[in-house]
Amino acid sequence: MKVEYINPFISATTNVFGTMVEAELYRGDPSLKGGFQPSHEVSAVIGLLGKSRGTVVLSVDREVAIQVAAVLLQELPPELNADVADAMGEMANMIAGQAKAQLEHLSLSLGLPTVVTGTNHCIDFPRNAPRICIPFTCAWGSLALEVAFAEDCKSLEDDHNVTTVQSN
Repeated sequence: MKVEYINPFISATTNVFGTMVEAELYRGDPSLKGGFQPSHEVSAVIGLLGKSRGTVVLSVDREVAIQVAAVLLQELPPELNADVADAMGEMANMIAGQAKAQLEHLSLSLGLPTVVTGTNHCIDFPRNAPRICIPFTCAWGSLALEVAFAEDCKSLEDDHNVTTVQSN
């Protein structure tokens, strides 16, 4: 995966958190990540399809999700609930939308965000696509942007749409 595909998502994540919820993010070192479990308890997932195929996951700690929802809703949710999931889905949608604008040459279409919670949930990333994890911290806790992009859609013809699975 080319760095030109990752940088728009990093920039958009920092910008959206700074603008929408006034949270300053501190970026850690990117790494390759294997497996199917995201880094944190709450994951907002968006599939991207066009000249490339990809998945973007905004994975956040429970406290980050609740605080983001509190800022957006101007009311502190008592727990992880539908309002928190909606807020995280909207954050992921804004991040993907901003990044998409910087990746016009890929003619991407965005899927609707799906939010999954729980410590044992899994994300099915496109096959044969490296998964890059960019960790961040803020005053509320930790989050990560996990991106997988496959440039050659022909090798993915038998790949299924992005799906999420929640385990017990």
